[in-house]
Amino acid sequence: MRLIEEFEREGRFLFRWRSYLPLVILPFALLALEDGSRIKTLWGETADHAWAYACMSLSFIGLAIRWITVGFVSPGTSGRNTQAQRAHVLNTTGAYSVVRNPLYLGNFVVILGLALSTKAWWFVLLASFAYWLYIERIIATEEQFLSKKFGAAYDEWARRVPAFIPTFSLWCPPAQPFCLRTVLRREYSGVLAVAASYLALELVLDLAIRRESFMHWQREDRVWIWMFALSLILFAILRALKRRTAILDVADEHGAHLRTLG
Repeated sequence: MRLIEEFEREGRFLFRWRSYLPLVILPFALLALEDGSRIKTLWGETADHAWAYACMSLSFIGLAIRWITVGFVSPGTSGRNTQAQRAHVLNTTGAYSVVRNPLYLGNFVVILGLALSTKAWWFVLLASFAYWLYIERIIATEEQFLSKKFGAAYDEWARRVPAFIPTFSLWCPPAQPFCLRTVLRREYSGVLAVAASYLALELVLDLAIRRESFMHWQREDRVWIWMFALSLILFAILRALKRRTAILDVADEHGAHLRTLG
């Protein structure tokens, strides 16, 4: 089997299960937390908390990259579908004018923040390498699909625009106006995922590794509990609006309402 065919086969599998594959790295994250826990004695608690908040902020920057990308795209593109490739039009403006895969770039920034929060340099390298190994196969599969569908238009765009590292000098204003409803409809689960991840990391680090009492942890790290609670409420509200109302519906270029995206 040719290498590109092997990449496509693996990419189709990874594309379908892309939401769950990062869980494979969790055992290594636990080892990283144990290594990183020793740094608190050197930094002090205030610096330790500041580092955690900085990492969380980086992850939210990753989410913001996704929000900006999704908010400006045409309906029927850049979705969270996992069963099959889908693209009604080729996005080449806005975020897609400086990098071909802004959503995967946003995901990487989210993961980078989480990896850095462990304070274990080897885990940051491992997470980055693992992400690239699996995302390059997904990208290869998507590029084959887009090249077949859009032909020369895709090939010319791919020739100019880098795959993963943005070139901001190529910036072209978005062709579509920003649609907040699209962002809320498609991206409502991201905030909860990030909040839950940081809560879980802090719980394991402080209760299981550092052996702090739950009452002490609750007093010192209540920000993680509040962040998770607020994100859970937001998730529940937006999920209900999406499934039970038409408030977050968006219309395609023909005026038809789309309720199956995201």
